[in-house]
Amino acid sequence: MTVTLDAADVSALGPVAAVAAVREALAGGLEPDGDVPRAVVPLAHGQGLLMPSEHGGWYGVKVATVAPGNAARGLRRINATYLLHDSATLTPVALLDGVALTTLRTPAVSVAAGLERLRALAAGCGGLRLVVHGAGPQGEGHVAAVRAHVPVADVAVVTRRGGPVPHWADRHLAADDGGVAALVRRAEVVVTATSARAPVVDGRLVRDDAVVLAVGSHEPDVRELDSVLMGRATVLVESRATALREAGDVVMAIREGTLAPDDLVTLADLPDARATGPADRPLVVKTCGMGWQDLVVAAAAYRRKEAAAGERG
Repeated sequence: MTVTLDAADVSALGPVAAVAAVREALAGGLEPDGDVPRAVVPLAHGQGLLMPSEHGGWYGVKVATVAPGNAARGLRRINATYLLHDSATLTPVALLDGVALTTLRTPAVSVAAGLERLRALAAGCGGLRLVVHGAGPQGEGHVAAVRAHVPVADVAVVTRRGGPVPHWADRHLAADDGGVAALVRRAEVVVTATSARAPVVDGRLVRDDAVVLAVGSHEPDVRELDSVLMGRATVLVESRATALREAGDVVMAIREGTLAPDDLVTLADLPDARATGPADRPLVVKTCGMGWQDLVVAAAAYRRKEAAAGERG
């Protein structure tokens, strides 16, 4: 029997369990560079994405679409569905809301990658100060995931035009507001979760000990971070092959000579202290999204729902 997990069922897993699922998979030997690359299908009005993966007794695939014109229609830019199978029999066991899954797993990967550095920063202050570029679900999700693991003192959201303050933030500024630079200079954490095609952060402003979580771009000619920051930072990517193929922040910095492929560290390096880099260099966690990430979080959400059903039964 195939179980359906709607958005509420997926979200109920929560950021702590999602981060744990990512870190447990990596600790158990999952090798991100061995994952199947996602297929990108050009469509008349956007892109189709197919993201299969197999690990730990599960096989799954996410089918997603990206429609840039949907914002003007009042519709979601990204839509997705996830189908989870038992790996031994290849029987489908669960159909999950793929948008909720993406919203949960993306910040889970960011926080899983930067967790030690975030904890070290939080230990030295009463709460972290965040500057979040982008007021959408990923901006909110990253704030929730950070808050679930370390104290947060202040959240400033930056968008192109500014606007009302989201319920999860303390202030909302327009990108051209003169106060943005000061906020970035003092922030321990900077999040970029935008659809921008050019840098949204001045890399000269970022603190030497800051963590930067960049998730908005997944095309080689699109970036949110400039080469100045990429050259200053320890750059942690989910997979070297994926970053060199899809991460414009990385690809363009290499092209401009501030970053070298051998400089990259990956999630597979997390047990090694060098993954978080020296404390006097920014840590940039740059992710594009991979199939294994959806798989391990989807499996955790499915197990949670089955356990809850068993308790009720």
